[in-house]
Amino acid sequence: MKMNVGTVDRIARIAIGLTLLSLPFWLDAPWRWAGLIGVMPFMTGLSGRCPAYHLLGRSTCAARKPE
Repeated sequence: MKMNVGTVDRIARIAIGLTLLSLPFWLDAPWRWAGLIGVMPFMTGLSGRCPAYHLLGRSTCAARKPE
């Protein structure tokens, strides 16, 4: 699968993922483990590949100039 997540999108995904992953450490509510959903945006941000974008034919990567 080609990279389909642009730089700004990757930074946002990593930040959101880390924030969600930190919830179990900060919250005392019974639903705090829902923060583990942050694994998905964190991993897609690190890899630069999003399966949902691939299925939808979307990409946030900048267009590359032909060489």
